[in-house]
Amino acid sequence: MREWIGGNAGRVIVLAILAALFLSPVVALRWMTSVPGKSWEGPLPPLTPVERDLAGRLRGHVTALASKPHNIGHATGYAAAVGYIEQQLTASGYAVTRQVFDEGLAVNLEAVIEPRTADAPTLVVGAHYDSARGAPGANDNGSGTAALLELARLLADLRGKADVRIRLAFFANEEPPFFKTDRMGSLVYARALAEKGQKPDAMFSLETLGFYDDAPGSQHYPFPLAALYPDTGNFVAFVGTVSSRPLVRKAVGAFREVAQFPSVGGTAPGFVEGIDWSDHWSFGEIGVPALMITDTAPFRYPHYHKLTDTPDKLDYDRLARVTAALERMLRDWR
Repeated sequence: MREWIGGNAGRVIVLAILAALFLSPVVALRWMTSVPGKSWEGPLPPLTPVERDLAGRLRGHVTALASKPHNIGHATGYAAAVGYIEQQLTASGYAVTRQVFDEGLAVNLEAVIEPRTADAPTLVVGAHYDSARGAPGANDNGSGTAALLELARLLADLRGKADVRIRLAFFANEEPPFFKTDRMGSLVYARALAEKGQKPDAMFSLETLGFYDDAPGSQHYPFPLAALYPDTGNFVAFVGTVSSRPLVRKAVGAFREVAQFPSVGGTAPGFVEGIDWSDHWSFGEIGVPALMITDTAPFRYPHYHKLTDTPDKLDYDRLARVTAALERMLRDWR
């Protein structure tokens, strides 16, 4: 009997160890991807008059910025994009700061919504405006740049009244061959803030926001996330590395409180494909919690980094819904 109990106990221990080895990754994955609130489900409500106007404005920005390639290899288009962004910010009443780098070839642009108190926390909301190689870059990242321009316009009345300092930053040189190098615009910008003792408390990167698809099977994921998220690409995603999990959870919860639009969120280690593929990576490099707000880019968008990434491919009504919800979310950000 003693031998049987001992043998049985041994088997129980082995089974417990095997169960722990199997369940630990599952538990860890659930912990990384859990977010508060409930995503919008069902038909979208009719566009409001404000959202309808916003959709037209967003289409105009994307068309102006991203009808042709604009990057260091296409200098004329690059300069035109800088001029357009600067003109739009100035029209909204901002003083625009230029950060010129890369031997004068690249320019970051910044406009600031100052808070009511000087000691308020700082949030950077940024988007890269350069296109990939020969692509026009309508979705990547004309959509994010357009959304940021409209957020600047919509939030202009917060100047001197906001609970947080909001730095609106437009980055050069996000696309290869500059990505994750010292010539990446957002890394240049982030390091400059840190060197001046102005390291922000958090950062949002607006990245590839304009494409949505209601067809089942239209959404894909890097392993092992497919089992946890919907296979229909009609949502906006809040994504970050594990170190930014509290920020991702806070942002998703805040978005869902004000948005009538499907949303998902979660974190994963940086080695998971796509998790750090935007300017939020740069802020992680200086120890700032950061996340990406995105339509998931290559995991949904068939024209990613292609010559066919043109303004006619975007869904401006849904881009307007997302932008309007982000505006409401930022107004209440603490």
